[in-house]
Amino acid sequence: MVLSFPALPRLLRAALAAAACVVALSGCGAMLAQNPSGALKPVNAIEDGDDARVMLKGADVVAYFTQGRYQPGQASIKSVYEGVTFRFASPEHKALFDAQPAKYLPQFGGYCANGIAYAIPWGGDADTWRIIDGKLYIFGGRGSQEAFELDIPGNLALANRYWSEEVAGTNSFWQRGKRLVWRVPHYKSGDELAQMVARAKAGKP
Repeated sequence: MVLSFPALPRLLRAALAAAACVVALSGCGAMLAQNPSGALKPVNAIEDGDDARVMLKGADVVAYFTQGRYQPGQASIKSVYEGVTFRFASPEHKALFDAQPAKYLPQFGGYCANGIAYAIPWGGDADTWRIIDGKLYIFGGRGSQEAFELDIPGNLALANRYWSEEVAGTNSFWQRGKRLVWRVPHYKSGDELAQMVARAKAGKP
């Protein structure tokens, strides 16, 4: 399929084309899974079996708090909250979630917290995480987590700002495409972040 936007400004055409490419690469199923109609939109979710939107590929969000570790949930032990399915390793974890779902929700829809600091809802590996001030944050790999941890207060402030002002309630795919074209002023590439982390580990400014 060839997309053409001849009447639109060049940068807007680029943004729309980028978003269209993200959709094409990820598929319509992923778009539907990540963009429920409820208050959690957008979310880092997948379609799996009979469940249209499974948070964090089925990771048990309660286990991070009660066991201090990543643990896959079971498809047979689940709760649906705001149109999103959460799976649990035990009935006890399900009961804890059902009593206080907001307590266990991953921040920023379960997307990589470092990505949200750049207004990009993308990535988020369930086994790369950290609890900060009683809240669960997911990262898109160890490198992303290390970059975020270079300045936790500053990066949290950026992520909270972009999530509340720009990302929350939007379509994840269009938001992603937009911010891959119109990058935030403080944007840094993966290579730049890796260099910053390496310098910090070496004790260099």
